[in-house]
Amino acid sequence: MKITTKINLITTTWIICVLIAVNAVVFFSFMKITVNMEDDELLQKASVLIKELNKETSAAGTKENLTPYLANHSYIRVINPDSKIVNQVTNDPPMAAKIKAEFAAKKGTDRLTIRLKNKEEQIGIVRVPIQKNGQVVGTLEFGKKLAGLELGKDLLLSILAFCTVLGAVLSLLGGRWLSNLIMRPISNMINTMEDIEQSGIPKKIDIQLETKDELQKLAVTFNRMIGRLERNLENQKQFISDASHELKTPLTVIKSYADLLLRRGLQNEAVAHDAIESIHSEATRIQKMTERFLDLADTESGNLLETKKINLVSLCENIGKQLQAAYKRMIDLHVNEASITVVADEVKLKQAIIILIDNAIKYSMDKVDVYLEDSEIGTSIIVKDYGIGVPEGELENIFERFYRVDKARSRETGGTGLGLAIAKNIIKQHQGEIKIRSTEGVGTEAELFLPKRK
Repeated sequence: MKITTKINLITTTWIICVLIAVNAVVFFSFMKITVNMEDDELLQKASVLIKELNKETSAAGTKENLTPYLANHSYIRVINPDSKIVNQVTNDPPMAAKIKAEFAAKKGTDRLTIRLKNKEEQIGIVRVPIQKNGQVVGTLEFGKKLAGLELGKDLLLSILAFCTVLGAVLSLLGGRWLSNLIMRPISNMINTMEDIEQSGIPKKIDIQLETKDELQKLAVTFNRMIGRLERNLENQKQFISDASHELKTPLTVIKSYADLLLRRGLQNEAVAHDAIESIHSEATRIQKMTERFLDLADTESGNLLETKKINLVSLCENIGKQLQAAYKRMIDLHVNEASITVVADEVKLKQAIIILIDNAIKYSMDKVDVYLEDSEIGTSIIVKDYGIGVPEGELENIFERFYRVDKARSRETGGTGLGLAIAKNIIKQHQGEIKIRSTEGVGTEAELFLPKRK
């Protein structure tokens, strides 16, 4: 069963149940109020008649005294303590004959249903005691056909039935409209998903009305997800294009020197040596680039971190010693504490720090300063160099893959343009932040910030 059909049936059933409950309350309230009004009217007439009877010397009274108080289809009786009729006047004998006389020592009301001419009639009855010298000597019984009650009841039932049917019809129409309104964005989403499945091209839902409800939020979230998917696909295409471009140059060099060796052979030892060195150099660059690709893919895949407590001071000292020995450059570590503990993945954090120091060494000729700063909210690792710096207009692009400020120098140093992208992903995995501040011709300051973690 469709959701629209379910919504329609549920809303209609609920409306009908509510209407039936309301109609029942209205009907019984009407009957109660109408009967009470009829009883009050009869009681008032009976009270007046009692006063007239008390003026008579005979407790039974006369028909002349009773007749003026008759209403349409009514009777008046005077009953003795033995429940026998002493006197009676009526303008509807068949009705009066159907009702048994009953003595009552207390004032009260009653309602009977009798059948007259194959039709049920409601009869309202009041009984008022007749007193003389403080003693109850009889009962005045006043009965009247409640014709208005029957007519009003039938009319009310007709109106309530009509309103119930009308409410059910309007509920069906309203439920259909409501279900279509609710399902429209969902149907659009389903159609969009089917188009995406068939074409393989991401598409967004066309939001025509700003409804500010959960369905609009659902559509907006879907569009945001599609937008992110489009960006990821675009990044993937760009990555493939950039990677192909980056690999094209060393492969072209390798092929050229290989062709040279094929044509001239190994007779010219100097040429063969240069060719082999170039091939080895470019193959090494391809190997490093491939390793960078794998590192970038690993950091972007969101793999879980193997976190543990790390002494950041010892880690940075070891990194400094290794890089000093490799590059023969001065790396100064500045720290005010003997030990700074962080919770992180040691391998990945070490990789991010090495990337920053390696960049500082490649793009400067002076020493490199590393500062460790610890606070209540987190720990900062700042790598500062005094080299060529980064132009202000280039700062927003330096975290893009394969981006290099000085492309010629990067070729010389073997850079791939992936280092900062990898470092950013690593710090992002640690819920941290990486910032680059630079002045062209003065130097660059790179900061890794790690928030406090348990």
